[in-house]
Amino acid sequence: MESVQPNSTEPDIIPAAWRDSRWLFGLECALIALIFYADDRGWIPISKTPELLLVGWLSLRLRKLRWRDVGLKRSGSWSTTLVLGVTLGALLETFQLLLVQPFLSRVFGQQPDLALFRQLTGNVKLTLLFIGLSWTLAAFGEEMFWRGYLMNRVAGLFGSARGRWAISLILTSVVFGLAHGYQGVTGWVEESLAALILGLFYLGTGRNLWTPIIAHGVCDTIDMVLLYYGKMPGAGL
Repeated sequence: MESVQPNSTEPDIIPAAWRDSRWLFGLECALIALIFYADDRGWIPISKTPELLLVGWLSLRLRKLRWRDVGLKRSGSWSTTLVLGVTLGALLETFQLLLVQPFLSRVFGQQPDLALFRQLTGNVKLTLLFIGLSWTLAAFGEEMFWRGYLMNRVAGLFGSARGRWAISLILTSVVFGLAHGYQGVTGWVEESLAALILGLFYLGTGRNLWTPIIAHGVCDTIDMVLLYYGKMPGAGL
């Protein structure tokens, strides 16, 4: 796959030699680590995704890129993209609930810890609110950051080296899983695998973000509905 190219019409904000330097990426990683730390300490309300997106946007801006350059663009028919995203999302969720989660629960001796969402059971308003947050902060925001920004950023560090996208996919998926560490080891591994599959959706559609965004939203919506009805494993219901 081709590397993302800077938009030459944008004015230089930093010297060209700095755009793809490892020093700049190191600074970005430090900011991301700081955001994770602040979130872990409870200093960030609701979600750390907006702060992470800000880091991604600043990185793209400094490197003369836009979100469309990393996949936030129309690709073919919207109806085809919608059907593909919904279908892949439903298949991914089925795969997780019927195969991955039971298998990992037996291996690690525990289900993913979803007690944080226990309050959704029987609560229509809260469930609808969480579905809305799932589509905005999780589906849209997380795919923009993890697949759109970070996967491209890590792959770019390896230049044109063979296998750079595979390396980036694996590394970012593991870190994505760690970001869900509150779910315990089962949840961490399950979320890493989900990120790996969403990353494959991204790469398989020519690095277009809309398919993994829709698939992610469908997965989370199904989860919220199951939580509402008290049928979600790991919620302590």
